[in-house]
Amino acid sequence: MGTLIRPGPAASPLPIASSSSSGHVAAVGGGEGARSLRHRVSVAVFRSPSTHVLATRWRRRRGTVVRSDAIAGAAAAGDSTPALSGLQLAPRVRGVCFYLVTAVAAIFLFVAMVVVHPLVLLFDRYRRRVQHYIAKIWATLTISMFYKLEVEGMENLPPNNSPGVYVANHQSFLDIYTLLTLGRCFKFISKTSIFMFPIIGWAMYLLGVIPLRRMDSRSQLDCLKRCVDLVGKGASVFFFPEGTRSRDGKLGVFKRGAFSVAAKTGAPVIPITLIGTGKLMPSGMEGILNSGSVKVIIHRPIQGNDAETLCSKARNVIADTLVLHGYGVH
Repeated sequence: MGTLIRPGPAASPLPIASSSSSGHVAAVGGGEGARSLRHRVSVAVFRSPSTHVLATRWRRRRGTVVRSDAIAGAAAAGDSTPALSGLQLAPRVRGVCFYLVTAVAAIFLFVAMVVVHPLVLLFDRYRRRVQHYIAKIWATLTISMFYKLEVEGMENLPPNNSPGVYVANHQSFLDIYTLLTLGRCFKFISKTSIFMFPIIGWAMYLLGVIPLRRMDSRSQLDCLKRCVDLVGKGASVFFFPEGTRSRDGKLGVFKRGAFSVAAKTGAPVIPITLIGTGKLMPSGMEGILNSGSVKVIIHRPIQGNDAETLCSKARNVIADTLVLHGYGVH
């Protein structure tokens, strides 16, 4: 505690002196008492803080404000997390249910495929109409619980016993399910790795799906030869001319493989536009399933013997339809 000093009766007002380094309070009163008091009581002079001191204080204050803002922001984010998770949870749950339904249905229908397969090989080796009918039931059962399907232009489909080369844009894993509901006996082309999946891969083998090693030029050539052979024997084949699923929904460049098969065999090209599958299950996000609907538009068959011309006409038809429904084209 400080020492209480009583000024004398003749005390004068307390002046404040300053110096360049340290200052002393001028004594109360004068004379010897003032000089002794100057030695006993010493205080720092009042000076403006230096630039360095001001900068240090500002950094401390700013750090406090930033930390406060961060804490407030984290609290706000914590409050919004449940709502965001709720928005993401529904598509994920729907996706899990979709795969459960399709797996259970596939088990029973695969057994039916196995039972009839010997008869199919004896009487309908190339078209395999019974196997495709079972696949149609499987696809219809699966998607009917999760999204609405609208098909336009069924009258443009050739008879089931008439071979053709079907082509469509490719946006989603759901494209195969959607196309199987059309009930046509076309042979898909699929990566060889998919055939290793239990039940689904085995069912693809029974359907006569054509395996392909994408980066193997010999495999690609063999695949096209097999397609030509199948069409020549009365079966139909199906191609996604883009080669892979579109990640941004826009129509990509068409490869000529499908159209060379049509040109060599004289089979018609049947363009099909798929609308909405990419929004329900985007490419690269196969674990979710959004709500919505899908539309399939079947266009009139295109005839010709020049692969380049067939490719251009088919792509233009599909591109125009996509643009009409708000989709872009590369």
